[in-house]
Amino acid sequence: MTETQRDGRAWLMRLWPLVPIVGALIFTSALLLLYNTSPAVAYGAMWEGAFGGQDKFLSVMAFWVPLLLASAGLVVTFTAGLWNIGVEGQIILGAICASWVALHVQAPSWVLIPLEIGAAMLGGALWAALSAVLKTRGKVNEIFSGLALNNLAIILTNYLISGPWQPPEGGSFRGTVPFQEAALLPRLLESRFSVLSFILAMLAVVGVFMVLRGTTWGLKLKALGKNPYSAYLLGVSSERETVLAMMFCGALAGLGGAVRVLSWFDSLRQSISGGIGFLALLVVMLAGYRILWVPLISFFFSVVLNGSITLQLKTQLHSALGGILTGVLVLFVLLFGSPRQLGLGPKQDATGGLPDVPPADPLPPDSITPDMGGGD
Repeated sequence: MTETQRDGRAWLMRLWPLVPIVGALIFTSALLLLYNTSPAVAYGAMWEGAFGGQDKFLSVMAFWVPLLLASAGLVVTFTAGLWNIGVEGQIILGAICASWVALHVQAPSWVLIPLEIGAAMLGGALWAALSAVLKTRGKVNEIFSGLALNNLAIILTNYLISGPWQPPEGGSFRGTVPFQEAALLPRLLESRFSVLSFILAMLAVVGVFMVLRGTTWGLKLKALGKNPYSAYLLGVSSERETVLAMMFCGALAGLGGAVRVLSWFDSLRQSISGGIGFLALLVVMLAGYRILWVPLISFFFSVVLNGSITLQLKTQLHSALGGILTGVLVLFVLLFGSPRQLGLGPKQDATGGLPDVPPADPLPPDSITPDMGGGD
């Protein structure tokens, strides 16, 4: 293979996450034309719904931040070969823990907000650790344990807002009593967007990038995700790295839950996560597990979902068009998620170099040999 061909394939790999997005837009446009609707009008309404004013743009930013946090955490677990479906529950637990601090601790903002953030990250990390332990010790696949823990987190939320944390007027599924003003994140111009949460999200993205690119732990996670057996032979503790990767993701997801409950809302509500965890899974798959694509793709989804709210007001189309677009994206990710599926990715060259491959599900530690943890 010539140098030019290698460069071309390298650029194809870098830009491939855009392929499912462009394909979904083309497919949705064809669907709109089939129903005698102008795609330009529909997408224009969505654009106006996202960027048609300061308040609308800040709503896009406010939704983007927790989605970005959850997606950044998932990059770590995907790198380790873990399908952390339980990220939705980890967001909810983060919101619950932050709410406990907001409801039960009286302190100024400079004390209360760090406590809420710390509690949220700890709650999300411990909830994720439960799924990791069930996998490593109980041989329960993280997909099944994650789904179960998601439902348990929802049940716990409903119990709290209709029971111990119910408002003085009585139990209700609407939410708890509003938090004290000092407990809320400082918001910009009376919007739901907090500059502090944006800074934390950017730090999280940079942190994940540095961990995966410049640390021994990141190297261990990549080895575990690509080939668990070879990683074991190199002394990588599959059990320890699985637990740590899940807890790292859970901490960032919990932080996203804190952002939701302390800036998007002002109390613990039913369905506090808003489906962000499941959407983050799609973001990471579209990004090809590469952290540098995650901010752009998660922002795209925030624009689509927030812009769809205005769609029905400006046209005769239902706001569900945004949901259709994301659903089509799921299909296109499955069909064209990697250029290697179409035989377009880099191939092994004459020097014997092996191309990068997406992470695979790791084998349970017990299916390899007893884990000795010799790498630490």
